[in-house]
Amino acid sequence: MMFAIIPNLTRKNAAQVTRLICAKLDELGAAYSLPLSTENVFSDTKAEFLPEKELIGGCEAVITVGGDGTIIHSAKKAAVYSKPVLGINAGRLAFMAGLEIHELDLLEKLITGDYSMDKRMMLKTTAADGDSVQSGYSMNDSTVMRLSRLSRISEINVDLDGRYFNRYLGDGLILSTPTGSTAYSLSAGGPVVDPKLECMILTPICSHSVFTRSLVLGDDAVLRIYSDDDGPLSVSCDGDEPFTVSAQGSITVEKADICASFIRLKNDSFVDILNRKMMKWNSSSHDEREV
Repeated sequence: MMFAIIPNLTRKNAAQVTRLICAKLDELGAAYSLPLSTENVFSDTKAEFLPEKELIGGCEAVITVGGDGTIIHSAKKAAVYSKPVLGINAGRLAFMAGLEIHELDLLEKLITGDYSMDKRMMLKTTAADGDSVQSGYSMNDSTVMRLSRLSRISEINVDLDGRYFNRYLGDGLILSTPTGSTAYSLSAGGPVVDPKLECMILTPICSHSVFTRSLVLGDDAVLRIYSDDDGPLSVSCDGDEPFTVSAQGSITVEKADICASFIRLKNDSFVDILNRKMMKWNSSSHDEREV
């Protein structure tokens, strides 16, 4: 079996954890590859070093080392190739991690096939402005904001399934997956949604109106977002570089035609993980927040 290991070397102990993973895979007789850009760091391992397309496309599963951000961005890339992902936490908080650092002995289950698969819905966001069309995938959320002075209230229109739905006044909108319901949407007052469900959550950011509640929509919902003459909008998928549309353009958010797959080596339920992570979150200092 060939595994692709993708570490986030900006995490202070990611290199050390990656070496432990390599040693464990050596012990199990499994082959593994690492990004070409890390060859100078891990040249003493038995890894094959490959560019990203070959790294992910040629493996049977992806092992990521880092926090939630690393896991999410790797999962989006892996989803394009229909490859499953195992996240190993080298950060402070990691809702998406399948293993903690002290649990690397469980990697043996990857070889024996003693694991389950957890499929997660993703969103596709398309920004159309004249002849310009840009699109991206979101594992957590797509965030829409007005490009203006922060002190000015945004006026953002939303069509739902081809019909005018509402005009939101505030700082912007979060369109979240169930997976992302414990991220930015939660901070903005949105509900926690079991990731086994497939739905879209619309959460206003600092709404300047009576109608401030989140909406939970079906997975077949198609949202068109635009500003009319209130200026350009930007949309960011999981915090990636934003797309921008003018007042004449629009942003469409809908369920993606691909999904992310996560390897689960333990029997933790969503409630178990949520309780454990919330307890850790509450005890973490503000400067240790996972990005």
